[in-house]
Amino acid sequence: MIGFGFGARTQVYLAAGATDMRKQIDGLAALVVDVLQADPFSDHLFVFCNRGRDKLKILYWHNNGFWLWYRRLERERFWWPAPQSVAPVILSIRELGWLLEGLDPRRVKAHRRAEFDLL
Repeated sequence: MIGFGFGARTQVYLAAGATDMRKQIDGLAALVVDVLQADPFSDHLFVFCNRGRDKLKILYWHNNGFWLWYRRLERERFWWPAPQSVAPVILSIRELGWLLEGLDPRRVKAHRRAEFDLL
């Protein structure tokens, strides 16, 4: 995404269910606090989807201001968690890429990460 070097600990929080896409930065930041119970000024990404599942907004704090990305699909729909989800849905940056490409990140099977102990 635009060459940002997200940290290894950067997580992606999905706001389950539908969000009113008329909300802008301040309204979405309030949802991060109230609904996701997270800090909008952290280095995490917060993703919101409309009822029709064809629009996404991503809120991100970077250094001294917010970024707000907007994505609209013309013919397809995004996979999106149902509003009944009790715990927040958290993805990795890689899984966010899958979501933006139209894949269900819960069903994609990737190679497992290999970790080695260095002597």
